[in-house]
Amino acid sequence: MSLPSSPLSDPAIRVLVVDDEPNLRHLLGAVLSRQGWQVEVAATGASAIETARRMRPHLMVLDVVLPDIDGVEVLRTLRSELSETMVLFLTANGTVANRITGIAAGGDDYVAKPFSVEEVVVRLRGLLRRSPMLMQGAPTPMLEVGDLRLNEDNHEVTRAGEQIRLTATEFSLLRFLMLNADRVLSKEQILDRVWEYDFGRESNIVEIYISYLRKKIDHGREPMIHTLRRVGYILRAAPTVPASS
Repeated sequence: MSLPSSPLSDPAIRVLVVDDEPNLRHLLGAVLSRQGWQVEVAATGASAIETARRMRPHLMVLDVVLPDIDGVEVLRTLRSELSETMVLFLTANGTVANRITGIAAGGDDYVAKPFSVEEVVVRLRGLLRRSPMLMQGAPTPMLEVGDLRLNEDNHEVTRAGEQIRLTATEFSLLRFLMLNADRVLSKEQILDRVWEYDFGRESNIVEIYISYLRKKIDHGREPMIHTLRRVGYILRAAPTVPASS
């Protein structure tokens, strides 16, 4: 799924809006179309899955509560096929537990109803700025820290030659850590550069994604991602194990 280097209003950007409320669905569709994007809408989980597989959107606005299949299950069904699609969840319940559930399913951001359409547009533009499609052609396509490699052109990550599959947000977080290898990064810095806005007291989103990365990057290996309590996080090359004589 490729996207030419162009402004964030490029008509090549495809957006799928999924909500069972007709007025909200059509309002979001109209507002996002005015951004210059190609927009399609769906009212049910089943139609969302079918439409997403056909159009392969760059962005998906996905209501959690749908009449047939809830939005979290919709994303779980699609995530392995559409790993580069950035997903913004909509929900009437903005509790931390619900936010974590959506993020754990592979969501990239979360807006609680009622919301302003301007906020949705701002959040979606923020997602596009960290979209792996928009990273293609970046001036530094390959990042390396020890045996960990990240290719910005094809969105591939490997450690010791073993390929690691990441969601778009996990990829963005790892990229930021690798760009700042051997440097301690605070949660606030990570929120500002990866999520581009402040979650306030709900900044445990950073811990959640650091945990996801550790399970994929460090599991069964010498750890590279380290926590400095009350300070932040640091990524370092794992120490080289000397060959036995």
